[in-house]
Amino acid sequence: MGFLVLGFVSILSATFALVLVVTRRSPFQQSIDRRMSSIQSLAVNQFGTGPNAEQLLKTPITGRFSRLEEMVKRYQFSQRLQTHIMQANSSTTVTILFLRSLALSVAGYGTAWLFTRFVVLDIAMAIALGSLPYGILNFTRSRRINAFNAVLAESIDMLARALRAGYSMVGAIEMLSENAPHPAAAEFREIFKQQNLGLPLRDALLQLLDRVPSLDLRVLVTAILVQKDTGGNLAEILDRTVCVIRERLRIQGEIRVHTAQGRLTGWILSALPIVMLVLINVLNPGYSSILLHDPYGQKLLYLCAAMLMIGAFVIRWIVNGIEV
Repeated sequence: MGFLVLGFVSILSATFALVLVVTRRSPFQQSIDRRMSSIQSLAVNQFGTGPNAEQLLKTPITGRFSRLEEMVKRYQFSQRLQTHIMQANSSTTVTILFLRSLALSVAGYGTAWLFTRFVVLDIAMAIALGSLPYGILNFTRSRRINAFNAVLAESIDMLARALRAGYSMVGAIEMLSENAPHPAAAEFREIFKQQNLGLPLRDALLQLLDRVPSLDLRVLVTAILVQKDTGGNLAEILDRTVCVIRERLRIQGEIRVHTAQGRLTGWILSALPIVMLVLINVLNPGYSSILLHDPYGQKLLYLCAAMLMIGAFVIRWIVNGIEV
């Protein structure tokens, strides 16, 4: 029981120390915060905006841990997580995500400690389960961005047809918000709402890039902003943009087909030693106990784990090194 408590305290202390070290603000950022606070207070005194005006602003979701949210939101790590949550269109918060990760880490460490009291394996299980909420968030974020990219070309075609039919830019965006496929409709609906509230089109499009960090969308936004500054036939520019995006998607599909064997090989080579070790110990219990208890066996396990991670990283770097 003492080892379990010691391991829990060690993981908890190391997690908080790492978060504080990584996310602490630099002296330069602190000076900027002080200057911005002074400017904000000066604006409040000059224009007479008080608490009633702040109620008109859009407030973020805080949930049941609002005080803890206020404590952690000033750190850069928390701000990056909040950006990923916004891009994944998730209803969770940074505090809830952190608490889930901490609970899973403790549960993973305790479960591993019950079956094998090998500290490295216990910590590895805690890290694996603790990173599960972040992995799910990144998966949701990637899936939403990919879904947006899949319907972006169709949405641009619809936008170009609306402009040819005589719609204004705002009217064409409104039509997209009603007829475009999901999730593009929701994002263009947000742009239309911001336009109705008086936000300039440039700012609304740049905020769209923050919500959907897509290279294809960046091409579209750049084309619209350049046309707005220099003039020209926007419908024709959008047609050429659609051709570029569709050609890029076609090349990406061909690359994924040609690299599918490499990705599958990486997964098999990385999982095969672990699966075989588990199966052998299930069929013959105690077969690899010397690796867990003997000092030389433990060193071999460390070496094997390091080589597996290096091999998986190299395969992933080779397969994903081609960009379009």
